[in-house]
Amino acid sequence: MTADTAAVPRRKLIEVALPLEKINAESAREKSIRHGHPSTLHLWWSRKPLATARAVLFAQLVDDPSSFPDRFPTEEAVAKERRRLHEIIEQLVVWENASDESLLRRAYEEISASTDGNPPPVLDPFAGGGSIPLEAQRLGLEAQASDLNPVAVLINKALIEIPPKFAGRPPVFPGAADAQITAWPGVTGLAEDVRRYGQWMRDEAEKRIGNLYPKAKLADGSEAPVIAWIWARTVVCLNPACGINMPLVSKWWLCKKKGREAYVKPSVSGKKVIFTVSHDLDSAPTKENDGTVGRSGAVCIGCGAAVSLDYIRSEGQGGRMGMQLMATAAEGNRRRVYLSPNPDQETPASVGRPEDVPSGTLSVHPQYMGAPRYGLTEVADLFTNRQLWSMVTFSNLVDEVRNRIRVDGLSAGNSEGDSLERGGSGAAAYADAVATYLGETVGRLADMANSLCAWEPIAECPRHLFSRQAIPMIWDLSEGNPLGSSSGSWLALLEGTRRAFGSVAFPRLSQPAFVEQKAAQDVDFTKFVLSTDPPYYDYVPYSDLADFFYPWLRSSLQRIYPSLFSTLLTPKREELVANTLRHGSKTGAQEFFEEGFFDVFSSARKGIDSSIPTTLYYAFKQTEITKGEESSSGWSTLLEGLIGAGWSITATWPVRSEASNRMRSQRSNALGSSIVLALRPRPDTASIADRRGFINALAEELPRSLKELQQGAIAPVDLPQAAIGPGMAVFSRYAQVLNDDGSRMTVRAALARINEILDEVLAEQEGDFDPDTRFAIAWFRQHGFDAGKFADADNMARARNASLEHLERSGILTSRAGKVALLSPSTLGERYEDKEYDPATDPHISTWEVVMHLSRALTEKGVPVAAALLSRVPESIDRDLCKELAFLLFTIAEDSKRTQVAIEFNSLGTAWNDIVAESRNASTQLMLDT
Repeated sequence: MTADTAAVPRRKLIEVALPLEKINAESAREKSIRHGHPSTLHLWWSRKPLATARAVLFAQLVDDPSSFPDRFPTEEAVAKERRRLHEIIEQLVVWENASDESLLRRAYEEISASTDGNPPPVLDPFAGGGSIPLEAQRLGLEAQASDLNPVAVLINKALIEIPPKFAGRPPVFPGAADAQITAWPGVTGLAEDVRRYGQWMRDEAEKRIGNLYPKAKLADGSEAPVIAWIWARTVVCLNPACGINMPLVSKWWLCKKKGREAYVKPSVSGKKVIFTVSHDLDSAPTKENDGTVGRSGAVCIGCGAAVSLDYIRSEGQGGRMGMQLMATAAEGNRRRVYLSPNPDQETPASVGRPEDVPSGTLSVHPQYMGAPRYGLTEVADLFTNRQLWSMVTFSNLVDEVRNRIRVDGLSAGNSEGDSLERGGSGAAAYADAVATYLGETVGRLADMANSLCAWEPIAECPRHLFSRQAIPMIWDLSEGNPLGSSSGSWLALLEGTRRAFGSVAFPRLSQPAFVEQKAAQDVDFTKFVLSTDPPYYDYVPYSDLADFFYPWLRSSLQRIYPSLFSTLLTPKREELVANTLRHGSKTGAQEFFEEGFFDVFSSARKGIDSSIPTTLYYAFKQTEITKGEESSSGWSTLLEGLIGAGWSITATWPVRSEASNRMRSQRSNALGSSIVLALRPRPDTASIADRRGFINALAEELPRSLKELQQGAIAPVDLPQAAIGPGMAVFSRYAQVLNDDGSRMTVRAALARINEILDEVLAEQEGDFDPDTRFAIAWFRQHGFDAGKFADADNMARARNASLEHLERSGILTSRAGKVALLSPSTLGERYEDKEYDPATDPHISTWEVVMHLSRALTEKGVPVAAALLSRVPESIDRDLCKELAFLLFTIAEDSKRTQVAIEFNSLGTAWNDIVAESRNASTQLMLDT
């Protein structure tokens, strides 16, 4: 079915309702999983959580039950079936279930049933870190991935293309296959060879460069492996009377663990700076004197002279920035031992630069590339000479170990065959495959073994460079020991690879996958389902960052992938970002991005399988998605581009890798969020609407869509953004929407109208509540839980057919001394501290009162107690209205900046489905007990 086919496609789950809070909670939890995650194979920036990608793909392919009125004729039947499908998603997103064969089989069967028994292949043309194609493969689908960046292509090959090709094979390392009598299922044989040949590389490296990494002599005369050498950069003090090599240090602390505190204590003797390690807390660094470098410059420890950052930059650019050892961190008895500098540790680092260092000039992007401003303009400049010897040695060993694996494979009885790049699967291709993972480990070593890694005084280990999406300048650096066994060493990185292979993260390997290097503008989209995370307008240019890894990967793997590594640095010209440095001006950058974006998605619209929506991720700042006129160029450009390319937007879902209870203001940037958009090709015959017709259509359709959204497990904080989807579906179904003066309505204006109608719909929902609750909502909107005048409250109550006397008797408010205040959940907690509230015996119960008591119970004692309370609420109280009230109160509290109150009602709305489900069990148990 092509984009212009007239048949009306079935709605998919992603276009109606999602268990969003469960997806977000598991995505946030996934961020804390370090060991065994596929991301440990090689770093890529802003990877989408696997849980999110898995849930989105399933919901993108599976039909919503509202598409089958003959099978689900009532709203209750639709809601029940939708809940069943949501429960599958809620199980799928749990990390521990990622390799549950039974669950994955159920998921595939649902996908197959919704695609007439023939699930289509999934394509991601901006594959990046590979989350989307990896999860497509996990769900039993054919996955195809492409990216312009060679580093991303290599990552995807290692994730989805290589493992199925060599699944089930025993290792070829001599003696390894005999180490176990059972079979080698999945990638276990491949993983074993990566581990064993990686160990061989480490041992061989020690033979060649072990003299550069001496052990440390401890106070008792024994020796211990060094974990890291901690250095300070230096420049000459500007004061002629001083002239020392002044240390540039951001912190003096080495360890802040209680009872183990250690720090560097500097002193000056003549023209020489001396560093000693001290444990004396009486003279320990304070916040005021911890380090010498700040945002505006540095202070000399010898004379106190101030030095500007401009001077430090000029010294760095002139090659006059030096380094001095401050301390050595060694392995002790279950603790780190910190030693003052001595020649035995400092001298081995004074080695010349190796000759065969790969070349590569870094970008000077002012936002992300801090180090080049200090003279570190080449990739090799980001490493000490000793680190360069280590990197070159391990890089050269990749090609040596590849030949060794090939020979061992032939000895194990495998035929030679073609290379991996030519599609082979014999000994040569297998050697290429194992070497690929070892080459990626060299890339990961670069992230840990460079001169921009700071020492972490809490964890007591080196930090890696890319803790954020930038290459910043740092002053005191930790030079890890690649030949050791601690954090950042070759063996520690190799262990991370082994855990990734052996974890639940790798899918069952029944489906082959295909990865190619290609610009998205050149991709053939025919017959694919599209799910992708495209570049974000003028956000991070990943090619600039990837140039840090590329020379090392090219040096290690060019013989295996000659086409992939044919250029000196990563391709830039076709990278689809609005980069003013590349395109001469802001206007030129914007034109390049908009034209390229239009070309990609126009081509996709013509070729994709239009019976299934496309999904697209967009990372946003909270200030971009707001009510009123505030909107970012990135978000507006994205929507305008999609609509202009012939797409209709059918859903927008806010997905996060941070918990929703970390809420600050919606206008802050507190939540690390993306929006997942569901898209459909707009028919070429789409009509034109005027402003009034658009607004009328919004008013007619948004109430039903809002109710469907609320049926899912969505947090109140996410509702406004999710509601934009149905609103944009109305706007983008038209070829154009015309204003009263005949001009075209912009996306920015449409978003403002959608938010206006959303507010009206939420306000209209108040009419469904009982009079007591309607009064309480109105009073809460004006006063929150603060007191107001009795006369104002009395007038408001009478207008809603309620009385203050009845409201006080009902436990909704207090009225004293001419003041009226609603009873907050915390106040109710105090009132019922010594007694239980039983809604079954409350003669004046209202929806408001139920929600207040549920919020109190949830906050104080959690879901089980809230569920038990709900099980006692009479059936006359509509559970759906209770949920709507929680959503409404969140919105009111947030708009009035009552943050803590908003958090409490957001928590209630988020947990509502769990409370209802558990309340049914509580009710059943109650009947059994009576």
